[in-house]
Amino acid sequence: MKPAPFAYKKACSLDEAVALLGEHKDARLLAGGQSLIATLNMRLSAPSMLIDINGIGGLDTIVEKNSAIEIGALVRHVQAERSDVIAKFVPLIARAMPYIGHAAIRNRGTLGGSIAFADPAAELPACLMALDGEIEATGPKGKRTIKAQDFFKGLFETALGPQELLTAIRIPAATKDTRVGFAELARRHGDYAIVGLAAAARSDGKNLKDVRLSFFGVGDTPSRARKAEDALASGDVEAAVAALDLEPHDDVIATAATKKHLAGVLLRRVAAQLMEARS
Repeated sequence: MKPAPFAYKKACSLDEAVALLGEHKDARLLAGGQSLIATLNMRLSAPSMLIDINGIGGLDTIVEKNSAIEIGALVRHVQAERSDVIAKFVPLIARAMPYIGHAAIRNRGTLGGSIAFADPAAELPACLMALDGEIEATGPKGKRTIKAQDFFKGLFETALGPQELLTAIRIPAATKDTRVGFAELARRHGDYAIVGLAAAARSDGKNLKDVRLSFFGVGDTPSRARKAEDALASGDVEAAVAALDLEPHDDVIATAATKKHLAGVLLRRVAAQLMEARS
């Protein structure tokens, strides 16, 4: 199929992009385009205008700032995958990157685009939730910060306003006591996950603290399993599996019961990663 007709404009500044969003209420932003182009071709999306933001400077950097790592919206997956800063200070994202699509997709796809698209089976939104990150949004009133836990509102729905762009994400820099784990199950490597789990915690050498389990592929948004988090902090993995407070839905890939079972399998694997790192 071919996309429905649309106008195209390449924005050269954030102000111009914001103004264009105000002028064209059904416009879509084009960054990496790895999800958008597919939906255009299938006519699942039919905007009157595409606003290309790739010409906006300053959105493709990874910097350490105030004990946090700030990642610009136009940072490509491959750039993050190869970044020494990400590897050192955001190891959870470093672990997740090889699972995102295939090399060709990672060459063009952007971190900001993946998070703003908010696919419930995508890796990066779940990582951002597990790491207690935040989103910088820019709109007519300037910039504002949105906590990850408040950003994902529903299926492909976020807290971004109609004239706002996601311009950066910020994640607390890992410290010596940071522990992370990641695993997912998919039909084939590069497919969206049937179920996945991104996890973060702190360790004092004996116990886990501040455990955050962020599942993806099990709901309309990344899903924290808070009862399981409490159980895992006590060191009892099987109790954490039994306490999994998830309510997945059937889909074309797996039943809800299968997803719940697979979530338990992944929890055991990720718990082992977290606990091995303590010793």
